[in-house]
Amino acid sequence: MTQAANVAVIYYSATGNLHRMAEAVAEGAEKAGAEVRVRKVAELAPPEAIASNPDWQAHVDSTKDVQIAEHDDLLWADAVIFGTPTRYGTPSAQLKQFIDTTGPLWKEGKLANKVYSVFVSTGTPHGGVESTVLSLSNVFYHWGGIIVPPGYTDPVQFEAGNPYAASYVAGAGPIGDTQLNASRYQGRRATEIATALRAAG
Repeated sequence: MTQAANVAVIYYSATGNLHRMAEAVAEGAEKAGAEVRVRKVAELAPPEAIASNPDWQAHVDSTKDVQIAEHDDLLWADAVIFGTPTRYGTPSAQLKQFIDTTGPLWKEGKLANKVYSVFVSTGTPHGGVESTVLSLSNVFYHWGGIIVPPGYTDPVQFEAGNPYAASYVAGAGPIGDTQLNASRYQGRRATEIATALRAAG
């Protein structure tokens, strides 16, 4: 019997929405049999900026026990699912900084042939969800990765309405079951594809 894939869920979250989605992605991956690591990237914002937003400060305080992502998490994983809020239609600086440190791994080909997928949030409709996903896809092209989007491959995707990624619009109100179920599905789908590739390898 083929061992299920190792899945790393690596994300940045300021006020908690992406953290909730990361947990849901991990849940979906685990239900598909994966061993999962959930890791946050390091915060770059100064303490005074964080303290100026009570929700941001509360989230930082409540997630102190979540481990910081390291290169070893990428090496260990068969599938890596990145989560980020949009920043002017691009990934957050925190996630980008982590990615920008991976040059030595890329040069040695150690990031190639893994499954990659993305989940995102934005403040407003049309606020950069698709462009953020596509900009991260450029990274995966350089790495030689295998991009696995959710597509319209499950009924929840027709309800969620985004074939690129599980996504959430913060300005539309609290995160709901549709977004979390889409996140779970994305974790499951990435795991299933990575497991199949592992079996074929």
